[in-house]
Amino acid sequence: MNSTTEGCRTAGHGKARLALAGTAGGAALVMALGACSAGGTAQVAKKEALVPKLTILPADGTAKVRPGAEITVRAANGTVQTVHVQAGKHRVAGQVTDDGTLWRSVGPLSTSRRFTVTATAAGSGGKTVTQTASFSTLKPKKTFIASTILGSGYYGVGEPIILSFNRPIKRKAAVEKAITLRTSKHVTGAWYWDGDQTLYFRPRTYWPQHTKVSFTAHLNGVEGAKGVYGTHNLSQHFTIGNSLIVVASTRSHQMKVYYKRHLWRTWPISTGRPGDDTPNGTYVTMDKGNPVEMKGPGYDLMVPWSVRFTWSGDYVHDAYWSVGEQGYVNVSHGCVNTSPAHAAEYYRMEVPGDPVTVTGSPKGGTWGDGYTVWFLTWKKLLAGSATHMAVKAGPDGSKLVSPDTLTAVHAKATVGRPAKHNFWAR
Repeated sequence: MNSTTEGCRTAGHGKARLALAGTAGGAALVMALGACSAGGTAQVAKKEALVPKLTILPADGTAKVRPGAEITVRAANGTVQTVHVQAGKHRVAGQVTDDGTLWRSVGPLSTSRRFTVTATAAGSGGKTVTQTASFSTLKPKKTFIASTILGSGYYGVGEPIILSFNRPIKRKAAVEKAITLRTSKHVTGAWYWDGDQTLYFRPRTYWPQHTKVSFTAHLNGVEGAKGVYGTHNLSQHFTIGNSLIVVASTRSHQMKVYYKRHLWRTWPISTGRPGDDTPNGTYVTMDKGNPVEMKGPGYDLMVPWSVRFTWSGDYVHDAYWSVGEQGYVNVSHGCVNTSPAHAAEYYRMEVPGDPVTVTGSPKGGTWGDGYTVWFLTWKKLLAGSATHMAVKAGPDGSKLVSPDTLTAVHAKATVGRPAKHNFWAR
């Protein structure tokens, strides 16, 4: 009995020990579960931290945003994957920083537009988020527009791009930076401001023959003066034709004709008589007529085969009445006179922008009497730019570069550029 009783006690103690063990195990289990629960919370928090977040500025619902403002899309806990900015049918371009966390728009925003930004970012854990925001730009009270004389046809190797503005432009550098050139052959040139309302582009040397040229002035949104914004863009394209250059000497009474970059003809001429001297300088042809009525003291004539190169009325034209003097003496009222056959031949070949250089005259050319941008040396041309930068253009577009980075020019005088010192004679 005792041993049974002892055995029963022993069994009871065993149960107690098991109970105690169970209690300890329960505590350990609770502790283990607690540890698992704590680890799970940390992992959830970690996963939440990896979800990317996007910040879009201007913020959703913003109105009257200035066109010069940037659109930015910033990603936290991830990188920017895609950004689409739409304003009607127009999209806004932009660039992402090297680390992928920031996207910025490029160029001014159009005025009076509603923009919608849709952006996506991705986190390192594979999570992606997409966010949309809309805002509108201001409607300016004062605006400016630009126009050009250029059509879409053929022009000579000296033709400048000329933009005219209906209001004075004070923030000229902003306008220059907003214009993109595209050329089928590589061209270097510069912008030049003639006052506040006329902007020229001229190559450093004559345009290469047969170059296709296009430009777009992205002026919508550009602040041309304080509170004055462009509201339209301007685009045009044209083609440079065969090189046709004439150099008329008032001293030798000869006109050399260079065609396709080679001396092609030498013709006898007569230029302005003393007191009516034909002015020195490198001009480009502007228009022509057959005939053109020419009036002056003591004469009123219908003149055949007339090609104009100054606003004041200087032409290369047929002077059938002075053929005997051509090649010997200057007898004209200021024009370059040549024979009917030569005048007709030149007239048929000429397109606007063909260079006409007059040399040897005691009279200097007048700035603005015609398209006189070739009166300027390269140094003076650059000085007239608001940025003082050169423009390098090619098939992929254009960019502003420091003039110090350019190589020396080896263009041959006369066919590649005006002869040295043969610029504006004051």
